[in-house]
Amino acid sequence: MRGVFRQHWETIQSDLNRGWDMVRHRGPGQLSFWFIALLLGVVAGLGAIGFRFAVEVLQAALYGTEDVNMLASWAGELHWALVLLIPVCGGVVVGLILQRFTPDGRVRSVGDVIEGAALNDGRVERRAGVASVLCSWITLSTGGSTGREGPVVHMAALASTWMANRLGVDGITGRDLLGCAVAAAVSASFNAPIAGALFALEVVLRHFALHAFAPIVVASAAGTVVNRLVYGDVTEFILPGTTTVEFYLELPAFFLLGLVCGIIAVAMIRAIFFADDVETELQKRLGLPRWLRPAVAGLLLGALAIWFPHIIGVGYETTSLALSGQLLMWEALVFAIIKVIAVSITIAGRMGGGIFSPSLMVGALTGLTFGHLATALVPEASSAFTLYALAGMGAVAAAVLGAPISTTLIVFELTGDWQTGLAVMISVSMSTALASRVVHRSFFLTQLERRKVALAAGPQAYLLGMFRVKGVMRKPTDEGAADEDVCLEMVEQGLYVQLNATLKTALPLLDSSTKPFLPVVTMEDGQPVLQGALFHVDALKAYNRALAATAEEEHS
Repeated sequence: MRGVFRQHWETIQSDLNRGWDMVRHRGPGQLSFWFIALLLGVVAGLGAIGFRFAVEVLQAALYGTEDVNMLASWAGELHWALVLLIPVCGGVVVGLILQRFTPDGRVRSVGDVIEGAALNDGRVERRAGVASVLCSWITLSTGGSTGREGPVVHMAALASTWMANRLGVDGITGRDLLGCAVAAAVSASFNAPIAGALFALEVVLRHFALHAFAPIVVASAAGTVVNRLVYGDVTEFILPGTTTVEFYLELPAFFLLGLVCGIIAVAMIRAIFFADDVETELQKRLGLPRWLRPAVAGLLLGALAIWFPHIIGVGYETTSLALSGQLLMWEALVFAIIKVIAVSITIAGRMGGGIFSPSLMVGALTGLTFGHLATALVPEASSAFTLYALAGMGAVAAAVLGAPISTTLIVFELTGDWQTGLAVMISVSMSTALASRVVHRSFFLTQLERRKVALAAGPQAYLLGMFRVKGVMRKPTDEGAADEDVCLEMVEQGLYVQLNATLKTALPLLDSSTKPFLPVVTMEDGQPVLQGALFHVDALKAYNRALAATAEEEHS
């Protein structure tokens, strides 16, 4: 017995000594990083609040309303010419900015932040990023039917990129800083500290590493404090009455609602990309200049807003009406369809903005429509149909973002209603399970796949594209280089890989070759010139090291 106590006492002493050693040698560094996370959280939070305030000021000036939260009602009373022309003017300005400051005329958003986290050591483009934030501000202020979370997240990523470059940090720390900034921006935008932290981990970093959790939570809390100092401790939406599930036999209805919302989310994603393809094809056929594309989208939006002013801007007024049950079933159904059309026009028109707020609105309208039907069919075993609006809001948004955990929590934090957890969780789980099988996990990852950036399948798919043959090959002067005569003979047979190719291109060629290497060439005057050789074993070693480093980061 004495030996057992002695063994445990020695273990405790060893743990204490190791902990004290870590505090002495690594503690100051960890503490300073947490202060950096806190500072970054405050900066990102102020940026998010500033962006929101800027949208409200310009929107109020253009539409002449005193309360931007009632913009839809106010726009319905304006002269139709103003409703039509304001989005057009906004589109012209957006197009000119994109033409001048971006190489491809495309607004950067959350998808680019995810790409920066995975492929660029937590950094994003600065020049195009600043232009994109400006374009999104103009878009949202002039009636664009998108959300503010996309530009806010990208603005936070710009701040973390600047700090990461100033500090000269590596990829792991750069991604941690990015996660801190994104968490603070989301929490400051929606007064949602828990969801902000989990959004950064689940959507942007796409892992839940413990080493990143603490600083991200610190930054998220800082962003929330900034929000509450400005707006107070209030939720975005206020729900009337009770939303408690009345009877457990009602739960299958939420399973069905989740499936319906999954279908709606997929339809919304497909509609956006379909509209993008159609607008791109029309632009080519008509020979329209690139800068005019957002203006054409603005014209379509303005025409739609004359009859349906509910599509203008973020749409929180209509979402609140849905959550409080103040819309009839046919109104909710029509508004949901029109909102999907408006979002598709805005994003496909390269006008800027995010997808989260529109998906909340479409989800609330879908849930309300379903709730009207469900409660009418089985009134004796039904709760309030507004509960279906709440569950639908979370289910569509979660499926679009591919983020069931953070979206479930943000719904609770946006509404302050924690009594409906079972219904929301069931609907969210079913919608994400369905939608993730149809699209590439989420709207953002599908968007990246369309640009040939394959992140949905995980690191094993995209890491090969990060290595250039040039950095892995053996030069003719290196030790263990390939025989030059054999290389030249293989080049004559067309068996070679170019110097600027990636391992994603080279490895399949190596797998199909009977040789342990492939010659590496550059093309000069149409003729291949030998530069070295890429050995199969070197390519596999580089790939394995990258996989090991990724696994270590994600599980540290």
